Amino acid sequence: MIRSFLRDDDLTPAEQAEVLDLAVTLKADPYGHQPLAGPRTVAMIFDKPTLRTQASFAAGIAELGGHPMLVDGTLAGIGKRESVADVARVLGRQASQIVWRTYAQASLDEMAAYAGVPVVNALTDDFHPCQLLADLLTVREHKGELAGLTAVFLGDGACNMGNSWLLAGATAGMHVRISGPDGYVPAEAMFARANEIGSATGGSATAVADPRAAVDGADIVITDTWVSMGKEDEASERREVFGPWSLTPELLAAARPDAVVMHCLPAYRGMEIAAEVLDGPQSVVWDEAENRRHAQKAILTWLQEKARA
Repeated sequence: MIRSFLRDDDLTPAEQAEVLDLAVTLKADPYGHQPLAGPRTVAMIFDKPTLRTQASFAAGIAELGGHPMLVDGTLAGIGKRESVADVARVLGRQASQIVWRTYAQASLDEMAAYAGVPVVNALTDDFHPCQLLADLLTVREHKGELAGLTAVFLGDGACNMGNSWLLAGATAGMHVRISGPDGYVPAEAMFARANEIGSATGGSATAVADPRAAVDGADIVITDTWVSMGKEDEASERREVFGPWSLTPELLAAARPDAVVMHCLPAYRGMEIAAEVLDGPQSVVWDEAENRRHAQKAILTWLQEKARA
């Protein structure tokens, strides 16, 4: 059976821990494991703006002995010039895996259904699971064990990062709190799924309306841009709505003294996060950005091994 990584709960708790352990190994010895030697080709498709995702996948695939093949999503016209299913059938015969950063989760699911090779979600409107592997790897490096830690996501929780923190955090046995204005938290189904997972791992998922109460005693404080890709026309309105959820030094003071600050970038200093917080001693955002490479190498390696089994 071909395994893909389309959303965070595609990995069981044991599998998530296995992938994170592998990421630690690959980070310690970047060139010592080359499951893509040949080189095997990995197709990378980007329909949305990208910096960290493209750079980290390209570097990571090369370090694994493979060849990163960039497919221009605009030129390919996936879903317009050719159907997703037809593109999947073509790329699946050219590449050992497909990495796709796109809009609709349903399109990614369709790609996986027809490709015949593992497909990796490099970001959709609904989930950002590779970012979460990098985030969890970063937290592990700074905090040790993940289970039992409290992570708080501030701001626009009704986004791919909010959804992914719920699912991946619960899978790791963490307590995840989402705090945002009315209408800007994940759907109830996401909380239900996270708590279903948490019933087996000891994790939990809750919405906390007041940002100060949400941050109280937190081990990890996370934020993201208030204006996600595709929401640019709402920028002015969102600045007004999200003001109380800006991660300032005063709000961060409610967390544990040794709390770490995370942001998946790009960041807008003075909006969702104060410059002195993003660039301050509790920030681990640059470790987080680097760890995209190591975490993605781990999931590519893990999926390649599953495909061979």
